[in-house]
Amino acid sequence: MGEPTVLLDSDAVSSTLNRLASEIAARNPDPVSYVLVGVLLRGVALAERLAKLIGEQTGRAPRTASIDVSMHRDDLSIRRRLPSVRETKLPLELNNLTLILVDDVLFTGRTCRAALDAINSFGRPARIQLAALLDRGHRELPIQPDYVGKAFPTQRQQLVRVRLQETDHEPDSVLLIDP
Repeated sequence: MGEPTVLLDSDAVSSTLNRLASEIAARNPDPVSYVLVGVLLRGVALAERLAKLIGEQTGRAPRTASIDVSMHRDDLSIRRRLPSVRETKLPLELNNLTLILVDDVLFTGRTCRAALDAINSFGRPARIQLAALLDRGHRELPIQPDYVGKAFPTQRQQLVRVRLQETDHEPDSVLLIDP
């Protein structure tokens, strides 16, 4: 593998999240009417950060929740090992709520599709929006984010590695790694 290329350093991640928080708050002015739902693992940390930033910007922070998509993935039959399943924490009543799915990297769209399937097993929200820190292209499904931190077209075989202080105990960064 080659030397990683830094796509976003800690300062860039911070400013990107500030902008995303502003965009989410502008399109969803009532924080009571929506929930930021992080896709486990790094999406949860991002959702919590966004909620805090929205609270700082508007005076009212939205709720956060988490969703595990492990058993809703469409590649379970071709994986060597079953993924470990973690707890999903969603509001008991989804009707009349907007859920904003938050994930670190949007790639093929399959994780988002799995999240939609998982949400449907809990109820029917009023609407669902999608926020991604990084959109790298290569969609296999007709899924587009409502909020994009940064769009970096990549080659399919390249890897994108997101590191967050909360989950990785390293400074925030987004790295591009050549095979």
